[in-house]
Amino acid sequence: MSNMIDFSIHQLRELLSRREISSVELTRQYLDRINEVDGRVGAYITVTPDHALDMAEAADRRIGRGEDIHPLTGIPVAVKDVLCTRGIRTTCASRMLENFVPPYSATVVSRLETQGAVMLGKVNMDEFAMGSSTENSAFHPTRNPWNLEYIPGGSSGGSAAAVAARLCAGSIGSDTGGSIRQPGSHCGVVGMKPTYGRVSRYGLVAFASSLDQVGPLARNVTDCAILLQAISGYDPADSTSAPREVPDYTGALRPGLNGMVVGLPREYFISGLDPEVEDAVRRGVSILESQGAEVVEISLPHTEYAVAAYYIVAPAEASSNLSRYDGVKYGLRAPEYNNLLEMYKKTRSMGFGPEVKTRIMLGTYSLSSGYYDAYYKKASQVRTLITEDFRDAFRKCDVIAAPTAPSPAFRLGEKSNDPLQLYLSDIFTIPVNLAGLPGMSVPVGMSSDGLPIGLQLMSGHFQEEKLLAAAYNIELEAGLEGQLPDL
Repeated sequence: MSNMIDFSIHQLRELLSRREISSVELTRQYLDRINEVDGRVGAYITVTPDHALDMAEAADRRIGRGEDIHPLTGIPVAVKDVLCTRGIRTTCASRMLENFVPPYSATVVSRLETQGAVMLGKVNMDEFAMGSSTENSAFHPTRNPWNLEYIPGGSSGGSAAAVAARLCAGSIGSDTGGSIRQPGSHCGVVGMKPTYGRVSRYGLVAFASSLDQVGPLARNVTDCAILLQAISGYDPADSTSAPREVPDYTGALRPGLNGMVVGLPREYFISGLDPEVEDAVRRGVSILESQGAEVVEISLPHTEYAVAAYYIVAPAEASSNLSRYDGVKYGLRAPEYNNLLEMYKKTRSMGFGPEVKTRIMLGTYSLSSGYYDAYYKKASQVRTLITEDFRDAFRKCDVIAAPTAPSPAFRLGEKSNDPLQLYLSDIFTIPVNLAGLPGMSVPVGMSSDGLPIGLQLMSGHFQEEKLLAAAYNIELEAGLEGQLPDL
């Protein structure tokens, strides 16, 4: 079969089960596609062809023996280079970890491997997941497959671009302030940030530990549900993992939304929101209404403080987490120095890029003596107020619908000298991370320039099924599924 890469995960699952295709054939097609296209897109940091083909052969043997196989057995996927992979380079897109090979795999990676998924390689990102455009990678920027002059979003830009460009069947990203949903919106794919604690963070290289969450990116909602199912569940190795039963996510995918109440937060439809984005999102909301949902206006009054609170909490936690990169234990060490202090300074100066250094300095300042109460403590109090806003809102509705990003993707380099504008591109996604809620982006339209637009859905803690149900109904009616960029 010549066009296997055009099929979605659930379609490939059927073809593999009936042995109409083999995982080895499928994997070879994806590897050929990466060789052909990724030089222009730049989605991958490390491609692992030998490892992928070994896993594909093992998957074919499982299928051939008639064993109970998982929905991902034999399916080629990509993993953001912030998740540890045993024996495979894990760089976090940083010179600091350019040659780091972990001795163990993240729980998410182990779960994918146990279920027979085929890992094609590690995909690009903003360095240590700090950024919204994947321009902050130490190795190369990733480009948006819909228009190679535009950013794919970030920090999981490689994960989103790889799915959109058909360089993998699905991918895994991480989301600290919108890093799955925003690139999902910009690349026209489905991206889910699960509830904090739903997916193990063990083996996820930490940026901001109270905000980071691992999640899937996929071509459609069904594939997103399959990936989410595979990686969710309690992990005793992660103290923040929630010991809760994982529901059947694909069982939530049914036409019709009778009884669902959808909230529209007035604070998310603001001046500065791109008119094409607003039109597309409101069309998506009208689809929810046509499928039986009731739409009500709600208020999330502390939304305006979310970006400010986030850019104190996240850099403070980053400052603490990244102090471990000192040239002693692992990673880069400066080649020449006269004493220990000089070795620390030279190593960190050489190893970290400008954005990471900026955030470390911001975080160190807000945690310093005399400033902790004024900054970090105050930001934590604002975070509580934002969480309470959502709690109040979910007494009135089941799901909240809003834009994912204030505009479609922008040109590479357009905001490089304006960090405030870059930070504001996450204005609609950050509150979900501060509150630990699940959120997802689903494609809902295209701009006049031919760039994708996503609608964001949010729900209460551990209510991912509601998001999937709403997103599935939008997908049924929006007519965008299967629409892929021409590379």
